[in-house]
Amino acid sequence: MGLMSLLARIMRYLLLRPETLLLFCLSLALWSFLFHTDEVKTIVRSSRDAVNMMKGKVAEMMQNELDEELSRTWQHRSKSAAVYSIQGRRDHMEDRFDILTDTLNKSHPTIFGVFDGHGGETAAEYAKSHLPVMLRQQLQRYEKQKENSAVTRQSILRQQILNMDKEILEKLSASYDEAGTTCLVALLSEKELTVANVGDSRAVLCDKDGNAVPLSHDHKPYQLKERKRIKKAGE
Repeated sequence: MGLMSLLARIMRYLLLRPETLLLFCLSLALWSFLFHTDEVKTIVRSSRDAVNMMKGKVAEMMQNELDEELSRTWQHRSKSAAVYSIQGRRDHMEDRFDILTDTLNKSHPTIFGVFDGHGGETAAEYAKSHLPVMLRQQLQRYEKQKENSAVTRQSILRQQILNMDKEILEKLSASYDEAGTTCLVALLSEKELTVANVGDSRAVLCDKDGNAVPLSHDHKPYQLKERKRIKKAGE
């Protein structure tokens, strides 16, 4: 190996060491600061302006996106209820709600329904259009005969939800529609509140002390009871 080759290898080894590169960068920065202060300030100022401009553009884009999402909402306000739902990034609003109040007979319960659709809006729309009406009809019959009837509001609510589940399954299977929906229904009268749910739409009661009291249980596959039910249904 010649002397020049040996020197070249030594120089390459020294120059490529991390310590050497770090020292070189620090020296370059110090030299720029001492002898080119104005140029450095100009570069820093330009970089800061560019960053601020980009931050402003990003903030504007995020605000426009948020405004667009908020514009695709349903809102309902009345003396007894308020509803707020955000469509989000979905192509269509898949959520539905309904409120039925018997203005002629205050003893009949008000029916509140929330249907959180997924995979499309068909199931939620069907449940919203049919379940509250069916419930009202059955409850009106019950109110006339409840003194001599073995049924209760709870049993009526349970049976009507099961009937609706069967109807939706038959209707959507015929058209190969894979949409589904949760179901949360509350029957509210002067002295009684009855709640039923299917899926993970949740009912929470706020008591007079401001405490949140859960009124429903989510149906999730990770829950042992729900997992057993799903497996049994598939047998």
